[in-house]
Amino acid sequence: MSRSLFLSLLTYVLLLAGMITVHGEFFALALPLVTYLLAGYLQGPEQIKLEATRHLSAERVLPDSNVDVTVTVTNRGATLEEVLLDDLVPAGLTVRSGSSRHWLRLKKAESYMFTYTVSGSRGGYVFQAIEVQVHDHLAVGSSTLRIATKERLFVLPPVTRIRQISIRPRGTRVYAGMIPARAGGAGTDFFGIREYQPGDPPGAINWRTSARQLDKFYTNEFQQERVADVGIVLDGRLRTNEFARGHSLFEHSIQAAASIADALLTQGNRVGLLVYATFLAWTFPGYGKIQRERILHALANARAGESQVFSDLEHIPTRLFPPKSQILLVSALSEDDLNPLIQLRAQGYEVMVVSPNPVKFELSYLPVNQTIELAGRVIHMERTLLLQRMGRAGIHVLDWEVTEPFDLFVKRRLSRSPFWLRAIGR
Repeated sequence: MSRSLFLSLLTYVLLLAGMITVHGEFFALALPLVTYLLAGYLQGPEQIKLEATRHLSAERVLPDSNVDVTVTVTNRGATLEEVLLDDLVPAGLTVRSGSSRHWLRLKKAESYMFTYTVSGSRGGYVFQAIEVQVHDHLAVGSSTLRIATKERLFVLPPVTRIRQISIRPRGTRVYAGMIPARAGGAGTDFFGIREYQPGDPPGAINWRTSARQLDKFYTNEFQQERVADVGIVLDGRLRTNEFARGHSLFEHSIQAAASIADALLTQGNRVGLLVYATFLAWTFPGYGKIQRERILHALANARAGESQVFSDLEHIPTRLFPPKSQILLVSALSEDDLNPLIQLRAQGYEVMVVSPNPVKFELSYLPVNQTIELAGRVIHMERTLLLQRMGRAGIHVLDWEVTEPFDLFVKRRLSRSPFWLRAIGR
């Protein structure tokens, strides 16, 4: 209960008691309170005119990085005796130094500036408003208002720089790139031999084959390299990401998806992102640095969740991905994910799975004893069998132990060898 309300009720009780009992003592007790309330109301500001601005030292940072928030409040109205400024910090951010709440007195046309430092985990945060409470010096009257100042802070997932990722989609786009196409033309890798055509460079003539013919020449044809359509599907289902004691693989999956998207966009490919969790969060395919920012912002806001509709992978909307494109799934996988992935292969997509190993991840924080070790061996055998079945179905699965740096893992499993090494069969 506020002070003004309490004093008003007390004054009303004293006046009512004086009228009922016809005793002047009650009126005498109520008189100072009436005077106090009237003085407070008369000295209160007629109209509050405040302006506020907020400035962030950075709008996009890595997790747990410090960001300085500077708030400036200017009084355009009458003098305010007691003002409480409270910059509403979004949930998920932690104030590292300074304070977002300040008591002060603001004279007419006076400005007040304060700075505090926040940090937080991966996510998108919106600073909505600054809450202001104004009191008179007698603390009788008070007013509360909010000044809307909307700023956004994106805590982006860390991106591990990957030099190159080798993929082989069934179809490519017409633009030159770094993905081997299933067609002959200008390139570096040998593709085949065809009959010489006018305009072919002399250096491309296969003299050994031509020497066997009396009236024909033959030319070496190389494999074209183009850009491709790639759809990255991030599995955000709780049953494949969340484990006992609050441990989660989801942050590792986020890191993998961000690093893969960055590498594929650097190669010039058209990349889209689908976050498959409580609902479908779709980032439309695009090229270049702008698309990289879109995907990183989508990953910053991604959250693991569970839904009865999207409890398995059979509801992946294939209409979002161009025919014969590359689908790259980042998922720890479950037993019933095999058939949906085989169905994607049957529809003409090339499917690759980057799978953070959930067995070794869970064993890393469980106590070591014979029972847990035996259970881990059984689950590991079941997972190995699942990965083998996927391999036989033509699905390329990369089993990633998350203790290994992701860039080293990709370099070992997905990088293409230099041309001179491929030429000698390495």
